Amino acid sequence: MTQLTLTPTLFENGIWRGYLQADTEPRIEVHYLSQVLADVHMTATEGGWELSVPVPPAAIADGVHCFVITDADSSTEIGHFTLIAGTPTEDDIRTEIALLRAELDMLKRAFRRSQASLD
Repeated sequence: MTQLTLTPTLFENGIWRGYLQADTEPRIEVHYLSQVLADVHMTATEGGWELSVPVPPAAIADGVHCFVITDADSSTEIGHFTLIAGTPTEDDIRTEIALLRAELDMLKRAFRRSQASLD
């Protein structure tokens, strides 16, 4: 499989969309609060795939909500998007912290899987 390239295209009506450049249909996971979202859709388009991620209603609330998009086969992050609601301050570091936490959760899962395969 070639390198996956994700380009955000639209966020509207609670659905985040992106264009995923890939030769074959990749297995994609979207992580939110240490859970994998189940309602992610991919549609074949010319030269790639359109990724549609319905944002859970619980994520549309005050605070910073980070979604990490990964290649399920390699656990490699290929993109992310963040929702901020409420009254954020300028240069809000909460976004960066939320992204770091999400990436750390992803790394912990990958590490545990690799350790389980060694047993």
